[in-house]
Amino acid sequence: MEMFLVTFGIIVVIVLVMAVGVMFGRKPIAGSCGGYKAIDADCAFGCKNPCEKRQARMKAQAEADAEKEE
Repeated sequence: MEMFLVTFGIIVVIVLVMAVGVMFGRKPIAGSCGGYKAIDADCAFGCKNPCEKRQARMKAQAEADAEKEE
């Protein structure tokens, strides 16, 4: 029971420290280069046959790029 109380106390302290960080509005932890979202994870590693959803996104992006050029 003693070990449970010590462990529970440590977890409570950690949660309280995290809560204080949130209350002070500290910037969340982020990767220096944008992390996993910076790359297109769906097709980042040589997707040769993209799914329909990906093809629609690629088409919409191409159309948006074409409109910017005009």
